[in-house]
Amino acid sequence: MKKLGLTLMAVFCLAASTFAAGNQPTTAKWEGNINVSKLSKYLKLSSNQSEEVANICDYFTEQLGKASNNSKKQNELLKNAVYGNLKLMKKTLTKEQYSKYATLLNITLRNKGIELE
Repeated sequence: MKKLGLTLMAVFCLAASTFAAGNQPTTAKWEGNINVSKLSKYLKLSSNQSEEVANICDYFTEQLGKASNNSKKQNELLKNAVYGNLKLMKKTLTKEQYSKYATLLNITLRNKGIELE
């Protein structure tokens, strides 16, 4: 059982480092660009899911752009963008896929220096 747990942890760490595009937090704002083809392979998406996830990722990028352009409400808009993305993904993905995606997004946000309150 320990080996399985360690193997799963290694897979998550490897996937997170692949998608994070950098291991150190950065001061530059993340634009929200997600490599949908790598994400599709990692989550083993069907063709319908892949198309829907691509649309959700495009919408997420758009919302993060709006958040970065608005200095007054930036934290609120950023929070709404992330939680909106998770809500849409939860409707599209299976429970197992969603769990992997949420973990991956959380790690990516931390690596990019984005903390949600």
